[in-house]
Amino acid sequence: MTDTSTTHYAVAPEALKLALTELLGDRVTSLEVVREELTLTVAAADYFEVMQTLRDAPQAAFEQLIDLCGMDYQTYGDGRWEGQRFAAVVHLLSVSHNHRVRVRVFCPEDDFPVLASVTPLWAAANWYEREAFDLFGIVFEGHDDLRRILTDYGFIGHPFRKDFPLSGHVEMRYDAERQRVIYEPVSIEPREITPRIIREDNYGGLH
Repeated sequence: MTDTSTTHYAVAPEALKLALTELLGDRVTSLEVVREELTLTVAAADYFEVMQTLRDAPQAAFEQLIDLCGMDYQTYGDGRWEGQRFAAVVHLLSVSHNHRVRVRVFCPEDDFPVLASVTPLWAAANWYEREAFDLFGIVFEGHDDLRRILTDYGFIGHPFRKDFPLSGHVEMRYDAERQRVIYEPVSIEPREITPRIIREDNYGGLH
């Protein structure tokens, strides 16, 4: 027989939406339920405070940060996007209440995107924030060791930005004369490859 006294059932997204609306008030820009998933959008100025509330408030109790990634909305919606360009998206899990929430926060400036680090709240954010910094150039203030984590030390730019060239900016090779690895401007000519479509009459026996 199952001991139901210790069983936690998932909270319905709409019920969680009402609870977080009451908890966070006007610190939330929007709360949306899409495909049974709750997304909370918050302003950068309120980001750290809201995240701390989500972790510490008994009715929220999001003990675990399970993912954080950067986003570049430059070409979102085929160019119809009119908001800020860069954002961080965080997924939180409450083991105590068996519910989840997605938190999205936009960087106030496109030229120099900056957000508060949540590593003081969840140690798991450490490598995720370094990845978002490396790939998107988002700076997380308060991070103790914000440096690249996936690209090489001599890498130029942030490769997940929508305007980053496919060929990159520099290339690396081993120089036998100097007996070391060197970096040079990329020698690959940028080009657009369009798939060739061949149409045949009666292909597959169809008429």
